[in-house]
Amino acid sequence: VQLQASGGGSVQTGGSLRLSCAASGFTFDGYGIGWFRQVSGKEREGVSCVSFDNGSTYYTDSVAGRFTISVDNAKNTVFLQMNDLKPEDTAVYYCAAITFWSPERLCLRGSTYYPPSHWGQGTLVTVSS
Repeated sequence: VQLQASGGGSVQTGGSLRLSCAASGFTFDGYGIGWFRQVSGKEREGVSCVSFDNGSTYYTDSVAGRFTISVDNAKNTVFLQMNDLKPEDTAVYYCAAITFWSPERLCLRGSTYYPPSHWGQGTLVTVSS
């Protein structure tokens, strides 16, 4: 399961970014796909997750109302639109997919499903005050 996260960058407080997660060599059918983030020295946390098949979503409390996760079936890509960014959103963002996991389960438990080597480099989001 190879995923490529992209779209990070540096913005000021209140700015917006859109992250993309593209699948390579497989389709997202049947998968839960999630965005996770990690700050150096802290555990990886689930931010927002989605069911590719039915579009159901889950958001952690700190981003609800500011972030929107969406899927593009034709492009086999999942997006995370991040608005009203805050300095505490600064982190490396990763995406991951697990078959048949619900969005809530994926966000709450998915960070430890794969070994650290699976997660790749992610994409860095920096929000300055």
